[in-house]
Amino acid sequence: MEEEATKYIWEGAIPLQIKLHESEITSFPPPPPLMILGLRIGYLPLLVPPLKAHFSSTLPPGTDNVWFDYKGLPLKWYIPTGVLFDLLCAEPERPWNLTVHFRGSPGDVLTPCEGEESVKWSYINSLKEAAYVINGNCKNVMNMSQADQYDLWQSLLKGNMEGYLKISSRLKLGPFGEDSLPSEASETVASSRPSRIPVRLYVRSVGEEIVDIEDAPIIDSWDKISYINRPFEIYKEEGGYVSLKQALKSLLPETFNTNSSQEESSTNVKDPNAPDFEDDNAKLRLVRVQGIEPDMDIPFFWLANCLRNPEFYLHICVFISKQPKLI
Repeated sequence: MEEEATKYIWEGAIPLQIKLHESEITSFPPPPPLMILGLRIGYLPLLVPPLKAHFSSTLPPGTDNVWFDYKGLPLKWYIPTGVLFDLLCAEPERPWNLTVHFRGSPGDVLTPCEGEESVKWSYINSLKEAAYVINGNCKNVMNMSQADQYDLWQSLLKGNMEGYLKISSRLKLGPFGEDSLPSEASETVASSRPSRIPVRLYVRSVGEEIVDIEDAPIIDSWDKISYINRPFEIYKEEGGYVSLKQALKSLLPETFNTNSSQEESSTNVKDPNAPDFEDDNAKLRLVRVQGIEPDMDIPFFWLANCLRNPEFYLHICVFISKQPKLI
């Protein structure tokens, strides 16, 4: 099952329909949009070569400074394409209609992207951060040979899962599993499996008045989304392991009240498997990981092993009824 899930992630792609912004069209009739598949684990700037070839005849003079927007919102290029889609499309839109700009990047919103090299080093830096969370250091990533680093990046560019696994397995960044935790029968268990999971959360408020999630308002500013990096340490629960629901309450204490009285009253929830549990602070409306709305009782370490991105972060999109106050 884990191999099938990993293969699903690597083969996952989003159909994109990308048009050129009207201010940059210099020909008549205007060029048609480009239909293209974007890998879920990929990044939008990696689509620039085919886009440039498609729109080059109509571009105005000037230096390329490529960026994308969705319904007017500039898209952060270092967030994986699949995460952007899951976060911004409350109701999945296929094809996903994006606009590409080759001029005038909004420097007050987006950090500069100098093409593939910028994306590559952003990926490597995220990999180092994840390694530090998992192992307490990033020596294995820092000590990668130039050849391995090149092959690792090329495997991501080409969606080559086998090539990626061959290189990434040497970094010793997983998998996470139940034998990473001491059992009641053994206080000390010698295990090479880590227990700290690198997590990136994207928390979006859809408003308390929204009944159907597909009616969520369009996001017009990144200020309306909380972007949170937090490690999660697997711990053993009596009778089992921590679930996604329990992990979210631990990862987002400023959003979900975690006091014991609420845990005791959880049996009053009509559907314990539904993602929309409530507390004093917020109502959870939707959780997405790699385009999937997982069962809230699924073991969290399984998600981390099977649905993480190639930089070893588990990206979770969380839709709530009101905006959290971060502490």
